[in-house]
Amino acid sequence: MLQKLSIRNYALIDSVEMELDKGLNIITGETGAGKSIMLGALSLILGQRAETKYFFNQEKKCIIEGTFKLSGDKLKPLFEEHDLDFHEESILRREISIDGKSRAFINDTPVTLTVMKHLGERLIDIHSQHATRELNDPGFQLTVVDGLANHEELLSDYRENFKLYKKHQQKLRELRKNADEARNKQDYEQFLFNELENANLQPSEQESLEIELKALNNAEAIKRSLVNSYQLINEEELSAVPMLKEAIGQLHSIESFHTDYSELTERLRSTLIELKDISNELSHLEEHVVFNPSRIDEITHRLDTLYTLQQKHRVNTIEELISIKEELSNNLSLILSGDEEIERLHHETETLKALLEKHAATLSINRSKSIKATEKQVDQILTQAGMPNARIKIEQTLLKELTKDGKDNIALLFSANSGQPPAPVAKVASGGELSRIMLAIKSILAKHSDLPTLIFDEIDTGISGETALRVGQVIGELERNMQVVCITHLPQIAAKGNAHYFVYKNESAERSTTGIKRLDREGRVYVIAEMLSGKPPGKSALANARDLLDKGQLNYK
Repeated sequence: MLQKLSIRNYALIDSVEMELDKGLNIITGETGAGKSIMLGALSLILGQRAETKYFFNQEKKCIIEGTFKLSGDKLKPLFEEHDLDFHEESILRREISIDGKSRAFINDTPVTLTVMKHLGERLIDIHSQHATRELNDPGFQLTVVDGLANHEELLSDYRENFKLYKKHQQKLRELRKNADEARNKQDYEQFLFNELENANLQPSEQESLEIELKALNNAEAIKRSLVNSYQLINEEELSAVPMLKEAIGQLHSIESFHTDYSELTERLRSTLIELKDISNELSHLEEHVVFNPSRIDEITHRLDTLYTLQQKHRVNTIEELISIKEELSNNLSLILSGDEEIERLHHETETLKALLEKHAATLSINRSKSIKATEKQVDQILTQAGMPNARIKIEQTLLKELTKDGKDNIALLFSANSGQPPAPVAKVASGGELSRIMLAIKSILAKHSDLPTLIFDEIDTGISGETALRVGQVIGELERNMQVVCITHLPQIAAKGNAHYFVYKNESAERSTTGIKRLDREGRVYVIAEMLSGKPPGKSALANARDLLDKGQLNYK
């Protein structure tokens, strides 16, 4: 429950602290005094967005802090999930700086607004005077039925499986689309692959073929040069070998005269050996140079094939063609493996759908049972709230397709008078009737939830007199299950509270400010008397107010 609320520098509030009781807490005040400002500040520590234009002083930061008493360990897993320290007395704080930057803290640990909002939804439910619009929302109507069906775990499992089911469906659509596109290209890619495969591409093949072709095309000139080189070295009258032999003989004859001559002779002998080796190599090479037109045609055809493929695929090397062939091979393999993946995922999706259908059927049965109990309990509270002939009817229709909540569509119908057929609540219920229907629903949900605090912001709109007395009794009974905070303008409801807080406005020449104070008994008598008769209250109004506080009700019409 909310133990304490501290507000600094927000709207018309400079600094306010408010300590609440565990039962029914009443907040009253004149119109425009700032009652709803309190809720605006409270919403900030429940994760709502903030605007700096609502600062009391634009030169200071705004700080809202709420102290909550957490009974039991039901919220402990949520704290552990976000690495937060769990304390029986936990503090939620929100700070908004003058430049609009916001910081959120839970027990002094910084958190995101999403985390703060998630926790806030488990701590407080705020029902504003405009919340009756939720009655027209099929989602809210279904939430009411589910709240009394006691199948929270089943519904949670169903929703998780439904998310997975939708992901599988999306993945299947993508795989099938990709498979269709791949199959449309399969024949062409298969043709391209076969063409490259049949070409039997070999790395560096092109370079070696181009060198060989160049040699074949110049075979005659090459052979002539090799023959001439051989003859100049070996066979001509003045060829190199005979003349080198003659030079060796001349040096050999004078070797005994000096060692240098002997060294030169050895060098010439070595040169002669090398030259003879070159001569033999020239002869060998010349013998193998053959003009081969058929080989030229073969190489030319092969190179034409390679050049055509390179031009077709817009590349310049065989290595790039080989890479393209491998890519085409992978694409073709993916088509086969993609079909297998589609079949596997389709089977998983169908299995998941069967499980969802089974759970949806169980949810529908539970809801059908819950609807009867809900209708009965709401009718009882409406009778207690001054609508003895009012009836609600909850229509349950089965949808053809699965949704995130199952296969049920829920519609809330209402009849205010006997003999009047039920119709959609938004079309036939007045403002006061909507308020009491919502009060009845909130009362029922409160008994079936672990929510520690419920706040009503002028839920008594559109009612007065005897009806207000009855509504006050309903609100008063809520405190048996939870802490209730009620902002009201009706004395019949204000008198029901365990604690009564009065919101007031301080008017000054410089600036108006909002304050709040807890009233003692005499203060409550005076304020309730003002609500009964206006300012200043007369003796009879004061007497009626005392009687109201003593008896807990007022016979006021």
